[in-house]
Amino acid sequence: MGCCDVKGLMPLEQALTKLQTSVANVCEAISLPLSQALGFALAEDIQSPINVPSFNNSAMDGYAMNQADLLEADAAHPVALKMIGKSFAGAPYTGELPAGCCIRIMTGAVMPSCADSVVMQERAQANGEQISFTNTPKLGDNVRKAAEDIQLGQSVLKVGHKLTTRDIPLIASLGISDISVFRKLKVAVISSGDELKNLGEPLREGDIYDSNRYSIIALLSRLNVDIIDFGIIKDDLALITEAVKSADQQADVVITSGGVSVGEADFIKDVLTELGEIGFWKLAIKPGKPFAFGKLPHSVFFGLPGNPVSAMVTLYQLAVPTMATLSGFNAAPAIRFNALTTERLRKAAGRTDFQRGNYSVNENGQLVVNTTGSQGSGVFSSMSQSNCFIVLEQDRGDVEIGETVTIEPYNALMD
Repeated sequence: MGCCDVKGLMPLEQALTKLQTSVANVCEAISLPLSQALGFALAEDIQSPINVPSFNNSAMDGYAMNQADLLEADAAHPVALKMIGKSFAGAPYTGELPAGCCIRIMTGAVMPSCADSVVMQERAQANGEQISFTNTPKLGDNVRKAAEDIQLGQSVLKVGHKLTTRDIPLIASLGISDISVFRKLKVAVISSGDELKNLGEPLREGDIYDSNRYSIIALLSRLNVDIIDFGIIKDDLALITEAVKSADQQADVVITSGGVSVGEADFIKDVLTELGEIGFWKLAIKPGKPFAFGKLPHSVFFGLPGNPVSAMVTLYQLAVPTMATLSGFNAAPAIRFNALTTERLRKAAGRTDFQRGNYSVNENGQLVVNTTGSQGSGVFSSMSQSNCFIVLEQDRGDVEIGETVTIEPYNALMD
């Protein structure tokens, strides 16, 4: 039995399940112009009101003709067709196409109904109105069919999809100008601790600068949420209670850092018990054991540990996926890979360990990983210098060089 196999430590997987089953979307649907909807979650499915493309069109600059007119064409016996018209984007050709004739056509232009194939201009030789061809195209060559991409009535994007820069032009191509999305989640951030100082203030003996609030707000800013910064609150039960009450009135989520351990000045548990309810308190993870989850009258509460790395790990691994659910997003699971360790990793069985590492590909094409050095929960340089978590299972002990481990590369929130 590991040193941390003690009563009261909830396994990570159980905590994640409890988080996801304890919360639901709290954000109302709003209508936004498409140009302002980037990063929001869809509040309703998007179905196409049109075919895309809406007409047959040319995939190339070249010449439209009927394939039958070029069945005898080859390098030794070129076939010449007479160009009798042009089809440009926005100015289609509407006439007939007699046998032995072709039409000049541009990319995206309407494909004349009287033609069935397009030969790109690089494979034709123009001499005035006489266009020579040295090969037979495939029937339908370089023709994009109507509804080839999207069909009328087709479901294009589902409720809960987070709109990306790739989605905006897709929706624009459907002619949709306004869409229904879930409003931004409102998140209040509170730091607690007598030892914390704002940047620019002089440090006395025992003081430290409040870095947690900066890391939390930086990560939250990637989530497209409204952030309410409550600053630093001293270790005073009345002050912390008042701050949490105010945050609960203003926000959907309240995040504190510090004050969740068992010291005499750690008041967060008392405040949460008085104002709301505790979901769980201690987790079998490292770093981040003293992570708190609960509910206040109007909001969901996350109490992050005070140590900087612990705060970031628990925010990233636990609070962020839960906030996705609260925002109406369909959260995707973390992407993880197997990698070989290039060094010995120290670990005691009993907690899931998120060590900070750097992964790369070695000369044999294998994915390998090493740590960033000291893994102390107060050593934030271990985060700054890393590009992944090395995720060591709860029951696993020390890892030897060359063993296979699981790595979780950081996603865009960490960029």
